[in-house]
Amino acid sequence: MEGDPLKKQREDIVCYAPQMITTNGIWQGDNPLNYALPLFILQVILVVIATRIFVFILKPIRQPRVIAEVLGGVILGPSVLGQSKTFAEAVFPLRSVMVIETMANVGLLYFLFLVGLGMDASSVLRIGKKAVFIAGAGMVFPFVIGAVFSFLITSNDSPVNKGAYILFLGVVLSVTAFPVLARILAELKLINTEVGRVALSSALINDAFSWILLAVAITMAQNEKLVLSSFMILISSVVFVLFYVFVVRPIILWIIRRTPEGESFSDFYVCLILAGVMVSGFITDAMGTHSVFGAFVFGLTIPNGPLSLTLVEKIEDFVSGLLLPLFFAISGLKTNLGLIKGVLTWLAIVLLVFLSCIGKIAGTIIVAVSYQMPLNEGAALGLLMNSKGLVEMIVLNVGRDQKVLDERSFAIMVTITVLMTGIIVPGLSAIYKPSKRVMSYKRRTLQMSKKDEELKVLVCIHTPRNVPSIINLLDASNPTKKSPICIYVLHLVELNGRTSALLIVHNSTKLDQPALNATHAQSDHIINAFANYEQQAPCVSVQPLTAMSPYSTMHEDICNLAEDKCVAFIILPFHKQHTIDGGMEATNAPFRAVNRNVLANAPCSVGILVDRGLNWSNHLVEDEVLSRYVLVLFFGGPDDREGLSYGWRMLEHEGVNLTLMRFVSGAEVGSTMNTKHPTFNNNMNNIQDEPRILTVETEKDSEKQLDEKLIQLFRISHVNNKSIVYIEKVVNNGEETVATIRSMEDNHDLIIVGRGQGSVSPLTAGLTDWSECPELGAIGDLLASPDFATSASVLVVQQYIGQGSEVDNGLVTPDNVVNTNEEYINQITTHHSITPPTGHTVNMFNDTERQSR
Repeated sequence: MEGDPLKKQREDIVCYAPQMITTNGIWQGDNPLNYALPLFILQVILVVIATRIFVFILKPIRQPRVIAEVLGGVILGPSVLGQSKTFAEAVFPLRSVMVIETMANVGLLYFLFLVGLGMDASSVLRIGKKAVFIAGAGMVFPFVIGAVFSFLITSNDSPVNKGAYILFLGVVLSVTAFPVLARILAELKLINTEVGRVALSSALINDAFSWILLAVAITMAQNEKLVLSSFMILISSVVFVLFYVFVVRPIILWIIRRTPEGESFSDFYVCLILAGVMVSGFITDAMGTHSVFGAFVFGLTIPNGPLSLTLVEKIEDFVSGLLLPLFFAISGLKTNLGLIKGVLTWLAIVLLVFLSCIGKIAGTIIVAVSYQMPLNEGAALGLLMNSKGLVEMIVLNVGRDQKVLDERSFAIMVTITVLMTGIIVPGLSAIYKPSKRVMSYKRRTLQMSKKDEELKVLVCIHTPRNVPSIINLLDASNPTKKSPICIYVLHLVELNGRTSALLIVHNSTKLDQPALNATHAQSDHIINAFANYEQQAPCVSVQPLTAMSPYSTMHEDICNLAEDKCVAFIILPFHKQHTIDGGMEATNAPFRAVNRNVLANAPCSVGILVDRGLNWSNHLVEDEVLSRYVLVLFFGGPDDREGLSYGWRMLEHEGVNLTLMRFVSGAEVGSTMNTKHPTFNNNMNNIQDEPRILTVETEKDSEKQLDEKLIQLFRISHVNNKSIVYIEKVVNNGEETVATIRSMEDNHDLIIVGRGQGSVSPLTAGLTDWSECPELGAIGDLLASPDFATSASVLVVQQYIGQGSEVDNGLVTPDNVVNTNEEYINQITTHHSITPPTGHTVNMFNDTERQSR
């Protein structure tokens, strides 16, 4: 037979004997490689080794795993090792193709099921028109470019169907691989950013378009032209989806409801669902759509919850780690780079890749800019939409099997796919640096938040048990018409075995559907509680959300959301809960790591609430004003100033009684006995120290001045307020500090204290040596200890001090002092709307203890 010898080889007759499955052993003279099972095992071992080597090599440049898997196949294929006839005939003979491809497609089937299982289609599709237009614009330009170049990279004597070939090339260039994109976004920590959410939504819609185009391309390959069967495939696919949504999904929900909460699903149900994956694949394959489409749709019909987690735990490692690499490796095994000959052909490939990327980026930027997205985000989004992988390999393999693509065209398109995916991460690093992105908002602390502006607070909830105390704390924060409170309620849920993390935005007015599992029930309880609070509190707005992510990256979701929403304060629940006997027990150890990571990376101030039952009734009780007793412990430093600012805001609320207890070093008291303290003139713009002495001001001195001025401003603004008690305690060391705190009367509901980040004070010397929870600071750890006899809840506050902090042993060390004295005073007086009495002079206490009421 004339022509390409490879084509001749494909038409040879291969004899296959059923008894050649397993060997009788080398001791009886059998060669294991002549039998199907040992040969398949060897092939899997080689594929896993080759792909792992490339994963290790490409890890520094952060390339997707799919590239390593394809390159592993290329190395084992005819391009490199396969050039050795001995190796090719011994390890990858033609008779073994059926077995390895069958197993690879089984792995592909279940992987697409896992992809559908891990997706929350409703939250992804919520982007709406923007995603549709971006997906459409990102497909049109590359498709047109592919159609033009299809005539340049195919020879005139190539026996391919030109129409189908153009369609296949257009799909390869224009489609976006959703699973590969999800992996890239997760690795780059972009999964819950605006760019990530839009990219995922657009990729999902893009994939839907690609399945339609693939069905049309298969029909064209089989029939040379579009006929009635094309429309029958599309109609049957729509019917299939509707059947699974309205018939199969209710059956799945029935299975979930029949399983008692907390119990594992029976093996019968699990096996039934896993068999359903095969059935779904068989149906769609029989319809003319690829079998993976049915598996993907079946995965989407199963809701997130215990059932999906059970299925993931059963099959994910085996499918993703062992079977799926076979599919991509086979694509590499089929790729013979030696068939791509000539400099002009390679130039045409490079130019095609470049123009296709530019076309997709340009189309995406046009739509993104029209939706007022920044130019660099639009470019990054366009670059992300060039992700290739799973769908493209399916398209290429289908085209090869249907003889639309010859060996040379297949090799060209695999090369294009690898190149387009490989440039994403380097290109994205060059044009888009989210880690260096700094939001423009300035109200990152309670101290700098204006009294006549909206206060934005992010509240993190682990369990419904955290809700009552946090609502009472927020209600005591004095929401008013001039200064309403916008609350972002984030329910934190651990993520196990999903494709990507999710940030779900809830509509608090639509909670009619019954809860499917414990996680949904908890979310509904939290949302209902805050929705009820929002309805009754006139100056509060609530936005409920759920973050599903691993504990190791949960702090990133919290910090990204805080920065995106311009939040001034994050409230975290302590990882321990109050017990009936007065102790503190740990609820979930990873919560502590989440809190520590948030403290180290937060873009605003943070408070950790140690809840001992903050059972204030809120202001919604008619004709009743309940007294709430708050104690602020002040040792000095930015965290304590932030704590005092929060107590200051609470003080404006009717019924709040505040005690400010300031601890002063005995050495400092002695050195200031004969020193005149600052006085404020009428316009509050200048602060004069008498007598004027030229001094060198250290950072420590500056911090002390800021503390003094804030205390003075606080006292000036509440001269005649009978709900305030000011106490100064003179102590000399940590032991006296502990003794003083333990001697306090237990008549307070809430104690606010600064974390004391980066500060070393003689007042707390030695207290950190035996700290159980150093992330709370020396005093916070003491107050949260079960050994400390109090029924008061504790709020440990850390003030945001700007970028450039260093984490050392759980403490954040500031690199600079935030403000000069004059700027600081001007800001504080403006934000707190202070107008001191004319000529009023504040004299600080110098005796051991004194109270002013």
